[in-house]
Amino acid sequence: MQTPLQITLRHMAQSNALTTRVREDVGKLSGFYPDIVSCRVIIEQRDRHKSQGRSFNVRIALGLPGHELIVNHDHDVDVYVALRDAFASLTRRLEDVARRQRGSVKKHASVPDGKATPVPFDRG
Repeated sequence: MQTPLQITLRHMAQSNALTTRVREDVGKLSGFYPDIVSCRVIIEQRDRHKSQGRSFNVRIALGLPGHELIVNHDHDVDVYVALRDAFASLTRRLEDVARRQRGSVKKHASVPDGKATPVPFDRG
């Protein structure tokens, strides 16, 4: 992978399985869109509450030439679900950017330029 990747885990133990999963997901993105400049992934465990359990937040900032896509996703129970949903959202946004750059976005019909002519009013 040639994409510079920065993975940060906050308020949780280092996990090789989690970082491997992030690397795989970023690898899929770079296979789809090879011009990725940078990728920063921050996974944090929010405050633990006795009654509510764990809560996770995944933030991904993807640098592209001329763009930066940022996704922020929360999930209450599972960090892997939060990661999956964040990358799914990022993939949709990346597809939109790729379509716009290819020019395959549907264009609206242009309004012809013209002059308005007054219609005579018949009072009859």
